[in-house]
Amino acid sequence: MPNRKVLLTGASGYIASQILPSFQDQYDMALVDVNDSDRQGFKVPGVEITDLGDPDLSKYSHHFKDVDTVVHLGYKRRQESLLDDYYDEQFNVGMAFNVYRSAYESGARRVVIASSNHAADWYEHALIHNHDLEMLDPYRLPLSDNFYGWAKATYEHLGFLFASGTFGRKLEVVLVRIGAPREIRLEDFPGDPGRYKRDLGAYISPRDLTQLFTRAIETPNIDNEHGIPWLIVYGISDNTRSFWSLTSARQVLGYRPEDDSEIKYANDIQSFLTGEGARGGVGRVGP
Repeated sequence: MPNRKVLLTGASGYIASQILPSFQDQYDMALVDVNDSDRQGFKVPGVEITDLGDPDLSKYSHHFKDVDTVVHLGYKRRQESLLDDYYDEQFNVGMAFNVYRSAYESGARRVVIASSNHAADWYEHALIHNHDLEMLDPYRLPLSDNFYGWAKATYEHLGFLFASGTFGRKLEVVLVRIGAPREIRLEDFPGDPGRYKRDLGAYISPRDLTQLFTRAIETPNIDNEHGIPWLIVYGISDNTRSFWSLTSARQVLGYRPEDDSEIKYANDIQSFLTGEGARGGVGRVGP
């Protein structure tokens, strides 16, 4: 019988749809989102409409009562307008703070937040694709060249403040830098083998995503070498073409991904990259 109470934010969203079926079998779930329908317009049972971006925490503090772990997937989409993206992402940073503070004040043990590999995507754009760096470690200083990545990195630093004990007790925090949690379709990469290879490296299957978030909830001890319960992991499958390190996920959470995009998409890879007449070429990045 489920006994651990888990609050899931963004419960009507795309990421939630991949992990929620398993979570509902394992935990006592509380679900919140700004709407109660998924992308297809279907109602998601049990979702309570809640605006976690509201600075008045008293309006939703009851959702955090008796919660063991908060899994924060809530996110306001940006307008895709470069400089103006700041304002949307500023809202998302504020929402992350509200979640951390509400969890802290309610006595929750742990917060697991959906970060992104974009938290450190400057390295990817400037170094990885030029073969000046081979692998991204999750603890390299997060540097992004866009406001989406900046916001995710800010979630991570906010989490460190709450985990460090600055405000009193240490709130346990796991940041999952999710890669590409979607099917990889050749038609989405016309004449662009470099971007195709990149997504092959970033791919995470639904079952690996579910396993990773489950381990992020259940692993008893996530303390680092300084005794701070603050952990960053990359959220990808065991992909042959990956350049994001899974070391922290494997060693601390015991994550054992079961899928590899190289196997799942072997036929597409041969036709687009390596087969007769294909020009995409071998390797993890670039044409």
